Amino acid sequence: MSRTRTALLAAMALVAGATGTAYAVAPDGVGAAAVPCTVDYQVQNQWSTGFTAAVTVTNLGAAKSSWSLKWSYAGNQRVTSGWNAKVTQSGSNVTAANESYNGTLTTGGSASFGFQGTYSGSNAIPATFTLDGVTCNVDGGGPTDPTDPTDPTDPGDRVNNPYSGAKVYVNPEWSANAAAEPGGSRIANQPTGVWLDRIAAINGANGKMGLRAHLDEALRQKGSGELVIQLVIYNLPGRDCSALASNGELGPTEIGRYKTEYIDPIAAILADDKYSSLRIVTTVEIDSLPNLVTNTGSRATATPECDVMKANGNYVKGVGYALNKLGDAGNVYNYVDAGHHGWIGWDDNFGPSADVFHDAATAEGATPSDVHGFITNTANYSALKENNFSVDQTVAGKSVRESKWVDWNRYVDELGFAQAFRNELVSTGFDTNIGMLIDTSRNGWGGTARPAGPGATTSVDTYVDDGRYDRRIHIGNWCNQAGAGLGERPKAAPESGIDAYVWMKPPGESDGASKAIPNDEGKGFDRMCDPTYTGTPRNGHNLTGALPDAPVSGHWFSAQFQELMKNAYPPLP
Repeated sequence: MSRTRTALLAAMALVAGATGTAYAVAPDGVGAAAVPCTVDYQVQNQWSTGFTAAVTVTNLGAAKSSWSLKWSYAGNQRVTSGWNAKVTQSGSNVTAANESYNGTLTTGGSASFGFQGTYSGSNAIPATFTLDGVTCNVDGGGPTDPTDPTDPTDPGDRVNNPYSGAKVYVNPEWSANAAAEPGGSRIANQPTGVWLDRIAAINGANGKMGLRAHLDEALRQKGSGELVIQLVIYNLPGRDCSALASNGELGPTEIGRYKTEYIDPIAAILADDKYSSLRIVTTVEIDSLPNLVTNTGSRATATPECDVMKANGNYVKGVGYALNKLGDAGNVYNYVDAGHHGWIGWDDNFGPSADVFHDAATAEGATPSDVHGFITNTANYSALKENNFSVDQTVAGKSVRESKWVDWNRYVDELGFAQAFRNELVSTGFDTNIGMLIDTSRNGWGGTARPAGPGATTSVDTYVDDGRYDRRIHIGNWCNQAGAGLGERPKAAPESGIDAYVWMKPPGESDGASKAIPNDEGKGFDRMCDPTYTGTPRNGHNLTGALPDAPVSGHWFSAQFQELMKNAYPPLP
């Protein structure tokens, strides 16, 4: 189903509010027993022949190592597919049993799953639920009124590509910093992302604009046309388990605070009718989900912190919750961070990462329809297009994939990776019309070091190394890279499957401090930002290639900004 079709159907839906909470009744029917469970059943989207539903079951009795929830339909509803549970149906009777990874239900613990179904006529809430044989009666619930397709916050008003035909918000704070730099006025009018990287950023921290202030300014910039404002949602519990520079304020277990103090307030602001005419792009949780694939378990790149986040599930739960809540506003377009080709382009990372993204998109009440697309290369340096070599070439008797730089990766640049990964994501169950964003804010690699053509064919390494635009020491280097330049300017629909090139990471804002700097933002010192450090398995134990004297991540770094302008490709006028 295309995004346009999904949006149209959602506009006709009986949505969000067809809920029921189930309470146990004493066996003799007289008086209420202790409540052993609650069930929240929500019809999220409904159209003339089908619907999607999200179910959360909360165990209030003894802890369980497995569970089975059953109900019966009064009508002709049929379940066609499910996620986060094994959902089967026999006649009118439906059973949802746990998967291997979510069988444990502690006292007070919850499990969420979803499914898609068909129906005709009415689609009433099931009258009775049983959890492991204990009967629960539904108290309340019922269908909501149809949504108004003329309401600008309805999902039916979403367009296929929010960037098409729209201006994009210029952050006045970033613009002022850029314009104050020598030569910076050449790019000070470019749109960049607004990073909400801690709870205080919602209302404005340290004298900076808060979310409402940015949205109000976006309305001013919008005028009578269309305008996109780009927000970075970035405050997961245990944030960035593999890089200290971007650690956050919330501990690994603080999923409750993430929901109630961070996502819920943002969602409430975005749902304000005052902002319903804006196209709000949210890029959700940079550098999180791929860590669960590449930096866990027995891999040499694993970290204890990432193992913790995989075990407790709070990355998946947090992203799912954000997608669910933020996607309730019909003018919000959720794009999930999808790493970059130098991270998940290898065979053992590519498919598993897509599966984890689907897990997150079906967690905490979210569905794949809450995902409008994905973004790659956020705050990274991977070249957009390497023209001087490709993985299907053979040089000096060896495949380009065998070169030290490519190292058996199937992709050598972001454009090829993003287009291929889009197809992989669709194969896991995302909409066939999802779009990709590519962050080109720092991947230009221009200047005098940009090769004019391929390297010599004396060896495959010479051929690749002397011809590659990306001049990093190692593709795993990510912090304040020396020699980097501004990339393609923000642009809508530049290539097939690509919704836009964007500058989601504001050029000139540091990736992390070169040395330990005390701060109140929860950001640590990562030696990958130290130019003297000889690295980790994630960068082949090479030097980091980082610029010296960098401030804390997100703070203005004049030397980096000047470097990016000097090495811009396409060059600046």
